[in-house]
Formats: sequence, structure tokens, C-alpha cells
Amino acid sequence: MKMFTKLALVSSMAISANAMAMQSMDDAALSAATGQDGINIGLGISKVEIEKVLIHDNDGLATTSGGTATAGAIVISGNGVTGDVNETQGIVISANTAALLPTGNLADLVIDTDAGTGANGAFLNVAANVSGLNINIGKISVAKSGTTSATSIRRGAVAGSENAILSGLSLKTGTMTANIQLGAAPQGAMIKLNTIMTGGLEIKNLGILDNSTALGTKDGSSAANRAAGEIHIDSIKVADATNQNLTVDADISVVGKSGATNATAGYLQIVGGKTAQDIYINGVYLGSKNGGSATTRGTNAIGDVEVQGLQTYYNPTHTAGGDVKGAAITISGH
Repeated sequence: MKMFTKLALVSSMAISANAMAMQSMDDAALSAATGQDGINIGLGISKVEIEKVLIHDNDGLATTSGGTATAGAIVISGNGVTGDVNETQGIVISANTAALLPTGNLADLVIDTDAGTGANGAFLNVAANVSGLNINIGKISVAKSGTTSATSIRRGAVAGSENAILSGLSLKTGTMTANIQLGAAPQGAMIKLNTIMTGGLEIKNLGILDNSTALGTKDGSSAANRAAGEIHIDSIKVADATNQNLTVDADISVVGKSGATNATAGYLQIVGGKTAQDIYINGVYLGSKNGGSATTRGTNAIGDVEVQGLQTYYNPTHTAGGDVKGAAITISGH
């Protein structure tokens, strides 16, 4: 669940990337531009729509591991459901009007530069406050990667090659804060999250698909046209143990290479999860959800699942007795 929280925060900050190009400025220059030392940026964006997102694996899975060594892609696209927010858009991000910042902005950034301590202690500090978000994600599929276009930068996926693996999901978050430091980063990580997400985190309409059981047209109209099997969950709510809010505490760092191989080329690391959590899973269906709607319960749910006081541990020293509360997640290429 923590990963969805980070995704929500990063998505809201990233949407300003196409609005400006930044160059090095000291506080004196910033003062001349804004009338004060440092600079404030308010992102007055009400909604962001993304038609498709594709993540290409250019060498595929090796033949020795059961693959074809041919490029494939993870594709996030519209679900084609008439009237749905994700009918034609893969990702739709909008402000959660019940959890807006006082300014009404999607995000407010406060930027300062500081000399720090020592000969190489200078750093850029960005304090970010982010409104609550509604993040709607359409169908997620795997497909054969397309080839480079001669008329645009689009590559895309080969038409008709997609196999859906998730029918979609939606996320609702509360307000969040983060502190980002570039340069010396005396806070000990590039991004530090230490905030309370009011109202907790909620994930709705999550569906995991099994296409191996589908037949014919896959529309579910008959035994010969059996639909893909689905594990469907109406909602997942995550909050601190015995609470309604969620503590977001994580350090996000980018670790550089320590050798010449892919295994030592560095990685992104997320360390967090120090607070025990309660999780309530509402409406679990195995096979397909029968009846109901996106907001009402179907007739064939097996029930609800409740997890109380979930606490993870990790061992940074890999020694006996070295467990500490939290989890360490590393992400790298291969």
C-alpha cells in the first residue's frame, strides 16, 4: 500500500515538469525575481489526463527463461467503458475536493538554497504541500512493443496484441507533505516524507485478471465465450492501527554505482513503513463480480477481509537481532 502513496505524491509533483525549465539561481537572484529570498510556486492545475502510458522492456524475457527475447510493454490505457472517467484515458488525476490545500492549489512548493556546512555542503531545498488526489487508472495490459515511428516520437504497442492483467483501480488520498533536497541533502535522503494523510488511503475497484481461462470473444456471453477470470475488490482502506488517518513516513534515495556490472549500477531505495497499519478490504469476488456497480455491492462477494496491526520489519545490517520497524524497497534495472 505504501507504494500507491508514493505514486500519488510523485504524480502530483511531476505534472509541472512541462511548464518550466530551471537554471541555477542563488537566493539573491531569487530575491530579485520575487521580492523575497527563496521562491514559492503554486500549481493551479485542476485535472490531468494521460491517454496512454507504456513501459517498454526492450529485450524481453530470455529464451532460456521461457520467453522469446522480444520487446514487450506494460500498457496503461482507457477501459472503453461508456461514461467511465477512464473510458478513453489511461490515467486521470484530479484534486480531492474534500482534502484541498488552503490555497486551493494542487501543490504548493517553497524553494530555498542553502550553503550548508563544510566545503561541499550546499543544497537545494523544496518543501512540497500536496492536496488530496483522486487518481483513476484504466486498464493495465501487457503487449508486444511497437516500432519507432517515422512521423512522431510515438512507439506504442502492436494492435491486437494486448492481454489485460488489471481491469483498473482508483485511489483517493488526503493532503500530504514532502521535503526534497538536491545537492548535499543533509536530511539524509533526497525525498523525505513525514506527514499524516487525513482520512487514510483508499483504493477502489481493483481487478486482477487471469486471461488463461478466457475463451472465444471473452465477453462472458456464453460458455464458449467465457470472460477472463477476475479477482475483484470493491475497496481497500489503509490507516494507522486503531485510527482513521495514515502516517506517511519514508525516505527515498537514489544510490549510485559501486562497480561495473548491472548488479552494482545503483538503484532507487524507499525505506518506510515504521507505523503499524489496519487494512479493511471490502467486497472480495472470485471469478467475476456479479451485479452491483462501481459504487454498490455485487451479489456474489465471498465477504470482507480485515487485517489489524500489520507491522513489517527489515534488517539493514543482515545480522541476528538487527530487525527494525519498516520496509526497505529497492528498484533497479537489469
